[in-house]
Amino acid sequence: MARSIPARPAGVALPSRAFTLNEEMEMPKMKTKSAAKKRFSFTASGRVKAGVAGKRHGMIKRSTKFIRDASGTMILCDADEKIVKKYMPYNR
Repeated sequence: MARSIPARPAGVALPSRAFTLNEEMEMPKMKTKSAAKKRFSFTASGRVKAGVAGKRHGMIKRSTKFIRDASGTMILCDADEKIVKKYMPYNR
């Protein structure tokens, strides 16, 4: 005696996408922190460049040497570099 497959009850939707056993699911893309991409950039060797802090206002009370040394950008130390690289996963 042949068995019949019962019909799907009304109102039950099929899954939007059925996966086979051999198909691998991809992980979603990681997001870059918007604040990090505005503040940091990478050198060709993979180090992290950042602007020097303390130059927004109050330059009158700062020494000329401080203002001169704080011009341009600087390379972050290793500990800070690890933190920034977690924020920017695709810019390594």
